[in-house]
Amino acid sequence: MLQELSIKNFAIIDDLRISFSEGLTVLSGETGAGKSIILQAVNLLLGSRAGMAMVRSGAEAAELEALFFVSPESRTAAVMSSHGYNPTEGLLIRRIISAAERHRIYINGRLATIQVLAAITESLASISGQHAHQGLLKEDLHLLILDQFGGLVTLRNEVNAGYHAMAPLIQNFQRLQKDALHQQERIDLLTFQKKEILDASIQAGEDIELEQDRNRLKHAGMLYEAVQSSIESLYVGSGAVTERLSTIRKTMDKAAQIDPGLASFSASLEEAGYRIEDIVEGLSAYLHAIETDEGRLEAVETRIDFLHKLKRKYGGSPDAILTRLTEIEKELFDIEHLSDTLEETQKTLSRQHARLCQISIALSAQRILSAEALAQRVETELGALKMPHTRFQIALRNTPASNGDNPYWICDGKVLSEYGLDRAVFLIAPNPGEALKPLSQIASGGELSRVVLALKAILSHNDAVETVIFDEVDSGIGGGVAEVVGKKLRDISGHHQVICITHLPQIARFGNHHFRIIKHVHDGRTSTTIQALNPEERIHELARMLGGETLTPAAWEHARELLESS
Repeated sequence: MLQELSIKNFAIIDDLRISFSEGLTVLSGETGAGKSIILQAVNLLLGSRAGMAMVRSGAEAAELEALFFVSPESRTAAVMSSHGYNPTEGLLIRRIISAAERHRIYINGRLATIQVLAAITESLASISGQHAHQGLLKEDLHLLILDQFGGLVTLRNEVNAGYHAMAPLIQNFQRLQKDALHQQERIDLLTFQKKEILDASIQAGEDIELEQDRNRLKHAGMLYEAVQSSIESLYVGSGAVTERLSTIRKTMDKAAQIDPGLASFSASLEEAGYRIEDIVEGLSAYLHAIETDEGRLEAVETRIDFLHKLKRKYGGSPDAILTRLTEIEKELFDIEHLSDTLEETQKTLSRQHARLCQISIALSAQRILSAEALAQRVETELGALKMPHTRFQIALRNTPASNGDNPYWICDGKVLSEYGLDRAVFLIAPNPGEALKPLSQIASGGELSRVVLALKAILSHNDAVETVIFDEVDSGIGGGVAEVVGKKLRDISGHHQVICITHLPQIARFGNHHFRIIKHVHDGRTSTTIQALNPEERIHELARMLGGETLTPAAWEHARELLESS
């Protein structure tokens, strides 16, 4: 249930706060006062996309905030818990819409994403806007309404899950069938590629070692001279480093006889001499290992070129080529067992197809019963809404299968969709003697508004949402019909919190709570405020709704009678 709503710097609203209660809450006001802007704010708090154009002119950001009471047994509580929120604390949603498009969402004080917000608020509130009747003209919605009425949503979702689980299986089966047609060609290609890689005797990291070998072979002469010169400077030549170190060590030995503290330096010099001898020995071994064979260089370059060709063909490195070899061997193994895989996939598909058909046929049977029951309920509700002679039916249709259809998307001779075998179409004949026609072809705006309300009233008994919002449900109606609509809204408020935006006093009179939305112009700026009305103020507002801004004693008296008789 919506408890508090706060709106700041949003469209023409400067700073507005509303406290809501159970029952039927009415919002009224002149056209353009900002009633629908309030509804737009609620939509944003329920997860609609925001835009910087919504920020009030001159403000850096708009701030929207709503506090909901969440029933512990509700689906919303379960979704909150799954995202780490404690539903016993309530649900506090805050959205900051920046003029610089740096929007933020907070849920119970924690930064959240639009996806998490949408998931949590999915079953929180239902909004029927001014154009809800236009949505009712879309036949895709008719099947959902029927399933909601019949308690078939779980079965519908089971069909949907089975349908989407089978889709990748069908794709895989078709791929396997295609592979089977070209099986020998594929085996020949893979066998050739496997032999080519195996014959190459590639080693991991081989390309790096070959590049190093080529570099050494190309510069063998320079390397020989550098090493030979170093050996002479360190050990062989006149004044070599080892000879000079030996002289220095002897001098240090004599000095150490006078001052024993120098003995450690003498020992270090001796160790340095041994270390240089080790270096010279290593350099001599390297010198003998240097290759200057032109044939060896040519062989290395040939091997490098060969590896480059293989890398372009099978991967960017020897490791990648070896990985490709593993993949080829696996694919060859799979092809060898293709018939087994194909058979097993077909069995799995057949099992899932049979199960999906069973559920879909059962769902269709339930829909037939629900369609008849819902049509009767709608006719009863429309009769109460001053459409007593209206006939209403729900036609369940399907698409017959043709020869070109995939057999796994066919059940009982009908094409299967993600929601079963059926399409639902609402048919209506508002007046006696008229033929039943699709709702989209015959109903007027006022009739559609009443059909929307009738469906809301019917679904309210098993609807999971706790808050139902109507934006100008009175569109296209008036007089006695409006009074009946008001009573119907009051009935719905026995099961849900209902918030209704209306221009008609015949509807407003039934509200448990009444707010007036007022637009002001001050210092050249337009702003919207809201006022909770006491009984006398409600009479004034109803009189205004009856007769305009010039209030006559007759309008006052009529307004008082409306309120007292509600």
